Amino acid sequence: MSDLTALPTRRREPRDGDGGAGGGATRPIDHLFLVLEGARPLGGGARWSLEGVDEVRIRRGSTRGATREVEDGRNVLSIKVPDTLLSSKHARLVRGASGFTLVDDKSTNGTFIDGEKIEARALADGTCFEVGAAHFVFRSALPTPASTPVDVESESLVGRGHGIASLVPEYADELAKLARVAQSTLSILFLGESGAGKEVLAGAAHRLSGREGPFVPVNCAALTATLMESQLFGHTKGAFSGALRDEPGFVRASDGGTLFLDEIGDLPAPSQAALLRVLEAREVVPVGSTKAIPVDLRVVSATLKSADSLRPDLRARLAGFTHHLLPLRERIEDLGVVLAELLPRALGDRAKTTTLTPEAGRALLAHDWPLNVRELNQALGVAIALAKDGTLDEKDLPASVRATKEEEAPEAPAPRPLPAPATPRAIPDDEGSLRALLVATLQESNGNVSDVSRVLGKTRMQIHRWMKRFEIDPETFRR
Repeated sequence: MSDLTALPTRRREPRDGDGGAGGGATRPIDHLFLVLEGARPLGGGARWSLEGVDEVRIRRGSTRGATREVEDGRNVLSIKVPDTLLSSKHARLVRGASGFTLVDDKSTNGTFIDGEKIEARALADGTCFEVGAAHFVFRSALPTPASTPVDVESESLVGRGHGIASLVPEYADELAKLARVAQSTLSILFLGESGAGKEVLAGAAHRLSGREGPFVPVNCAALTATLMESQLFGHTKGAFSGALRDEPGFVRASDGGTLFLDEIGDLPAPSQAALLRVLEAREVVPVGSTKAIPVDLRVVSATLKSADSLRPDLRARLAGFTHHLLPLRERIEDLGVVLAELLPRALGDRAKTTTLTPEAGRALLAHDWPLNVRELNQALGVAIALAKDGTLDEKDLPASVRATKEEEAPEAPAPRPLPAPATPRAIPDDEGSLRALLVATLQESNGNVSDVSRVLGKTRMQIHRWMKRFEIDPETFRR
């Protein structure tokens, strides 16, 4: 754990707006994330607030930790990382009039941004840099709920053991809400992209609920169309051709526990109506029977589609609480947290001695992860199979991940990030004008959600909610 000596802090003032992910006021605060330690990938990551900090010093240490102190009237944050490729004085972040500048401190192995060795460079929001085999991300004016701790080590994240953890302030606040709701009887609806971890969070919600019955996951898209209702609600012997015995169905199988309906948007309208009756009456009638059987279950559901794909009355029943999962590319600061969970599952005890080369870490951070955590897990599986001596190198990763900078380089120079205006753009009241403003800002920013957040003066979570509401895909704006 970090050795943290508190600096004088400024009082957090509420900011006008939507209140952020957790319903409280948010403020824009600079943060530094240690995303990944190549020498110690099971270390997860860490986040340090840069509010009030004049200088950050990064150096080698026997253990990971951070201290805060005042030197000659300057607030200094010193970060130590156990990496033999780091120097005793490696790099500094120095605050100037226009923001932070990354300075190499005459280190032995150099400081790199996007694989380029640098001596000094101004940091923009989202800049990734590496020192030794450690990879950092600088975030400028990151919307931060008032309840967010100043500094966080991933080992101390509440909910990490359940798969409900994030270093990103907004998303951590949203996950904290999910953890509290999981302990209630409310139904939960998960919305998010493929591979983002909906079933993982559903399983976590079940474990946190304290329900003693089983967790029963059902992929609604894989149910047989002609037998869907018998698969869900069960059937009696002889109910139809091939019904050789009584079957309880998924609903009764989850009695006393949690029924997880994945891809519920693919459930046909008649089955949605039958499911609604089960949820309202808390009883199920098997196919071929006239007798209702009481059931005690909690329903957690998920869909890739908009919640509007569900009939309104069923949606009202399922969405007691709705959680939007961020895609991995929108929470790349959590890459190390996710890796620390995936590696032990794939390697067991060998994960403790596994390392990543700086090039491998650079490739993982640069990839866009269109299939999210599922794709990351598959990429790690390939790298583990090909790696030698327990070190995962860039050449061991799948071709789609290890694409060279030249292969990924755009034909035209990459656009500069949209600067935040002195006054955020006014948000119109009517839906049509709001959608038009959102589309226009996405076009200007080439689909960069962080840019849109700054220009509109709203949190990234709020931008994602609007995109979900209007069924807008930011990928269509990325060039």
